[in-house]
Amino acid sequence: MNIVKTPIEGLLIIEPKVWKDNRGYFYESFNANLFANAGISHAFVQDNQSFSQKGALRGLHAQKPPFAQGKLVRVIAGSVLDVAVDIRKNSATFGHHFSIELSGENHKQLWVPPGFLHGFLTLADHTIFTYKVTSYYDRDSEIGVMWNDADLNIKWNAEIAEESLLLSEKDLLLPAFKDFDSPF
Repeated sequence: MNIVKTPIEGLLIIEPKVWKDNRGYFYESFNANLFANAGISHAFVQDNQSFSQKGALRGLHAQKPPFAQGKLVRVIAGSVLDVAVDIRKNSATFGHHFSIELSGENHKQLWVPPGFLHGFLTLADHTIFTYKVTSYYDRDSEIGVMWNDADLNIKWNAEIAEESLLLSEKDLLLPAFKDFDSPF
């Protein structure tokens, strides 16, 4: 397993070693010892999975303390553009984002620690996205920012027209980043 640092402190790409043969492939998606050696020593308490069609955009979401969540995200089938936004007020990269394509073919994972907004855009039909979290879901702790916030300037995907995106009503009502008071 290869752990790669991103330009944003604490945000890590996990590249598992994949063994392939005529039967298919095998890889270890989680190993507590290897993750702890890379600085990811949080206990995971819940696994989540979503199924989406191409153009579904989910995010940008987080949970505020004391229910803040770290997320270990990956794609089982299909592909997504995965985005994390640093909302740690004292961070040198506050308001900066990082994006990466995660797919069922590249097997990459992203560790998104507490203190980040998270979202993803599905790039293929029948995409299965899964993630382990470090805190249980708490509806009253939900926070977020509009996916297309001008100040964040996230380049989601030029091949998917904005008018064809699939968004939840809840995500359409999220505030702008300039109106967002980060609890981190």
